[in-house]
Amino acid sequence: MSHPTDKIRNIAIAGHGQTGKTTLFERLLFAGGAIQRAETLESGKTTSDYSPEEIERKISIYAAMGHVEKNGVKINLFDTPGSSDFTGAVILSFRAAEFALLVVDGKSGVQIETVKLWRNLDAGGKPRGVFITKLDNDQADFNRTLADIKEKFKIEPVPITIPMGAGGGFKGVIDVLHEKAYMKQGDAIEKEEEVPAEFKDAVAAAREKLIEAAAEGDDSLMEKYIENGSLSIEEMKSGLIMALAGNKYVPAFAGAPINNAGLVPLIDFIIDAAPNPLTAKDTTVDGEGKETPVAIDPDKPMSSLVIRTNYDQFSGKLSWIKVITGKLSADSEAINISDNKKERIGKLYTCQGKKLEEVRELSAGDIGIITKAVSLKTNDTLASSDGACFSPLRLPEPVHSVAVNALAKKDEDKLGEFLVRAAEEDKTFRFHYNGETKEPVISGMGELQINIILDKIKSNQKIEVETRIPRIAYRETIQKKSGAEYTHKKQTGGHGQYGKVVIEIAPLGRGEGYQFVNAIFGGAIPKNYIPGVEKGLVEGMVFGTMASYPVVDVEVKLVDGKYHPVDSNELSFKLAARNAFREAMKQANPTILEPIMNLTVFIEEKYLGDVMSDLSGKRGKILGQDSAGGIAEVRAEVPMSELLRYSIDLRSITSGTGSFNVDFSHYAPISGRIADEVIKARAEFKVQEADE
Repeated sequence: MSHPTDKIRNIAIAGHGQTGKTTLFERLLFAGGAIQRAETLESGKTTSDYSPEEIERKISIYAAMGHVEKNGVKINLFDTPGSSDFTGAVILSFRAAEFALLVVDGKSGVQIETVKLWRNLDAGGKPRGVFITKLDNDQADFNRTLADIKEKFKIEPVPITIPMGAGGGFKGVIDVLHEKAYMKQGDAIEKEEEVPAEFKDAVAAAREKLIEAAAEGDDSLMEKYIENGSLSIEEMKSGLIMALAGNKYVPAFAGAPINNAGLVPLIDFIIDAAPNPLTAKDTTVDGEGKETPVAIDPDKPMSSLVIRTNYDQFSGKLSWIKVITGKLSADSEAINISDNKKERIGKLYTCQGKKLEEVRELSAGDIGIITKAVSLKTNDTLASSDGACFSPLRLPEPVHSVAVNALAKKDEDKLGEFLVRAAEEDKTFRFHYNGETKEPVISGMGELQINIILDKIKSNQKIEVETRIPRIAYRETIQKKSGAEYTHKKQTGGHGQYGKVVIEIAPLGRGEGYQFVNAIFGGAIPKNYIPGVEKGLVEGMVFGTMASYPVVDVEVKLVDGKYHPVDSNELSFKLAARNAFREAMKQANPTILEPIMNLTVFIEEKYLGDVMSDLSGKRGKILGQDSAGGIAEVRAEVPMSELLRYSIDLRSITSGTGSFNVDFSHYAPISGRIADEVIKARAEFKVQEADE
């Protein structure tokens, strides 16, 4: 049966790698009665890490979904990867969920990926909570971790559950809202008991903070709290619901999932106070990029967003879909608005990991799977009638690229097909043929992501692949004004070819591209030949005079010329203009331009000196840095050529803990030895290209 929208909760479990997200996900399914036995990562049988590559590496690579049902409420849970290489899976889960639960190790505290995820949630105003885990480990400290969260994020987390003891003395947790203790039972579900006397004071102090947070949710509750100094449990629940939906506080939970501790009160809180889809909005976007908020509403016509596409060897193509308005029914027809195609909806499913469970319909706010929907792909909008498309997932730009080829030429087309499919499954992975550098290039969020995709192709498709560092798309430009004239003259038996042009060129500002100015007066060149002149100039800019790279940021002024009434034609003026431009460029102090990237690096402060030194050696320009709570953010501009292996370099410098974002900034001139090496490499490539 389908669940009403107000009885649905969508929760994304996220955090730094190795904090125990998959264990928490697995144990929540167990505590909620969705599975009969909770497996460990070591067993390779967990509900969410079921792909061969996840089982082999014992890490989460893809987003997985499961659900728990209790008291008539359906809780959809996403287990997300912790590595920055798979950040796309986290972002799709955040888009689908109304509440994010960030898992923080009770010993290590807030780590780099948690900081980045927090900023992502801030950008979307997404309500969130923190689950402080592994409190049964030595050196774990709940209060110290709360202080770390407060310092790094400038917020005061509000404990919903608090631990009883720590390390070897950890006994379980106390539900502050209901004032009940839950004692860990090892492999069994935790047992509810009265709060032990020694924890009464701690519960009272935590409860006071909880009442204050609830009062923040509603003005009338705040007035009552000020007047009476307390709130009833029902008033607290009401206030906590409103305050959390408005992102006015961050609930904190304690636990040790591997011992089934802290799970039942977490589930109860999600049911009682986590935002339901009716509190949230999605957005549509028009052709001009203007976004419009859309409330999640069960009473409007059906509309849905495809949040993920993947391929299963048994079920075929799977389209993960979140229903935004109305109801999506099995055995129905809808329109893929993104492609303007009709789509037949056959069966609908929810899932527990890889296990599909058939349903007849999905209500607004719910998340399910459509199988074998031919036209659907990630970011598509599926609706009962024409309308606006939902905004696509906002994904970071890839940071690591390699050129790729099949070792056997016969496998190249097949390799391309599977790389296209991989890019459809993971939108942070890109595959394209770079016509400028004449090579197929794949790009992703890191070396690990790319290697996993290539290993999968090798093992499943038996295609041997070679990779190399991709070539850089350099540019050429000029640094001073110059001019040239050129006469194209060719005599044949009949009509000949004749055209003379006189041009002046001047440098433009970086990024301004190309400008053409027609300064002809008196009909020196007839108007019908001017388009031929401009075509020739554009062709002349395709290959520069230094290393045959495209020419940019140049103004070309056509100042004079000459034509022949019989022999002139558009082709003659195109050839004259192309050669005139090349002559003028040689005299305009040409230079090579290299792409410069904006780089943001996230590292532990202890690695700051090493990272700064490395960036200096990479010709980087440091723009600024911030540090808080032991984590540093460094912003710099660095040549692209120095960053082609940066994911590997940073991993080496920071023992695998560092992370970075990168995007294009601008082109900048190079000279001397670096320019000479670029010119030499380009000449060798041209020889190789000619031989092929």
